[in-house]
Amino acid sequence: MTNYALASSTWDENEYSAIQRVIDSDMFTMGKEVAQYEKDFAEFFGSKYALMVNSGSTANLLMIAALFFTKNESLKLKRGDEVIVPAVSWSTTYFPLQQYGLKVKFVDIDRQTLNMDLDKLEAAITDKTRAILSVNLLGNPNDYIRMNEIIAERNIFILEDNCESMGATIDGKQAGTFGKMGTYSSFFSHHIATMEGGCVVTDDEELYHILLCIRAHGWTRNLPKFNKVSGEKSDDAFEESFKFMLPGYNVRPLEMSGAIGIEQLKKLPSFIETRRQNAKLFQSLFSNHSFLNIQQETGNSSWFGFSLIIKENAPYNRAELVKLLTKNGIECRPIVTGNFLKNTEVLEYFDYEVSGTLEAAEYLDKHGLFVGNHQNDIEKEIIALSKLLIV
Repeated sequence: MTNYALASSTWDENEYSAIQRVIDSDMFTMGKEVAQYEKDFAEFFGSKYALMVNSGSTANLLMIAALFFTKNESLKLKRGDEVIVPAVSWSTTYFPLQQYGLKVKFVDIDRQTLNMDLDKLEAAITDKTRAILSVNLLGNPNDYIRMNEIIAERNIFILEDNCESMGATIDGKQAGTFGKMGTYSSFFSHHIATMEGGCVVTDDEELYHILLCIRAHGWTRNLPKFNKVSGEKSDDAFEESFKFMLPGYNVRPLEMSGAIGIEQLKKLPSFIETRRQNAKLFQSLFSNHSFLNIQQETGNSSWFGFSLIIKENAPYNRAELVKLLTKNGIECRPIVTGNFLKNTEVLEYFDYEVSGTLEAAEYLDKHGLFVGNHQNDIEKEIIALSKLLIV
């Protein structure tokens, strides 16, 4: 019996000391620890601005919302605008699009990379397309060089849901920074863990100021004196304390999450390196497996987890494979939502269409799963998995 979990804790005395530091300060709501984490985060990923929120899901929500309030007509969205998405992602990639009345166009994935099929993306683009919300799945970045070639000379911009792919790169550039905005998650099972938490990054100052505003109630309190939402704030702190400019939310992170994040970011390079070393072993054992396909890497994946997609000639189906893994102490899950289009109940609330066919998403939905990767060495677990699946 193997104990191969989906994820494991990476906290030590540094994170616990950070928590104690917040307790000693008696300041638990968003404050200086969050501000420092945002500064460190932006610097690490090479972005001008980073905004921490309470989850990757709300990072996606604010990313979409900000585009409704920008004064930049080349980026401004309105209800009914068309946004292209991959058919495989987490639910909260899609929900903000529905919540803001956007037309969602689903495109199939590539069965090798598990990201959007770029040939099908190109075929899906019309004069109605305003944006592409790309998703970097299981640590693997999209081919943004090709994607930018596809949208060249068009009034279309890219957004990135990078919640599963923190630390992935293409030609040295961090995933999450190829679009106008990108989102990250620091939930427990992800590349760093801040209890709950997420970030939005951007190089656009106006979008950053909008994000600052709508993160906390839509008020001006957290904006700089000179800003691109209210203009110039008055020097009357009492008057500015409850001044509202935009219909916002309250998705502020806790101060503890920021303090933990500061310590986790210091470890992130070693976390990514270990994940990649684990992946090299996994690739060496599974790249030529008789009955299983694995994800093909684009750029330098940060290897969130390891996909296993059953080939057509396999002597077992997915239910049998799940039963075998579970019996032997190996945790597994579907590859995010699988084909999201199967969720017909929630799609009744969407304005959407499907571009072309979804053969790869449908196949993955029925024949795919993933097992975990960790920030620590799991050589023993990967070898045990390999031995279990030798046929």
